[in-house]
Amino acid sequence: MISDEQLERALDYLRDTAEAAAQKRADRLYLDDYTRVLRATVMAEHLAEPVNAQERYAHCDIRYRNHLEALKIAIFEDEKARFLREAAAVKISVWQSQGANERAQKI
Repeated sequence: MISDEQLERALDYLRDTAEAAAQKRADRLYLDDYTRVLRATVMAEHLAEPVNAQERYAHCDIRYRNHLEALKIAIFEDEKARFLREAAAVKISVWQSQGANERAQKI
């Protein structure tokens, strides 16, 4: 059974983490989009080369690898926040179902 105290904690968690979760999502989406910008930037530094060589340079560039590491961290943080918020939402949903079941049993 989900207690009223557990419900309050779940509601508080959802309210208190909304802004941080939104920021984590924004960071992830920004870094995801920036991948193309960085790749194009590195490729532009090698315009004399064929396109496939430009891509190879871009993928081997330390800036690109560092970016991918930052993107990996952003994805982890975003997914962690999402899973924790989903867990709180499920707890609220279970509490609602329990209340509906209790009311139905009283009839």
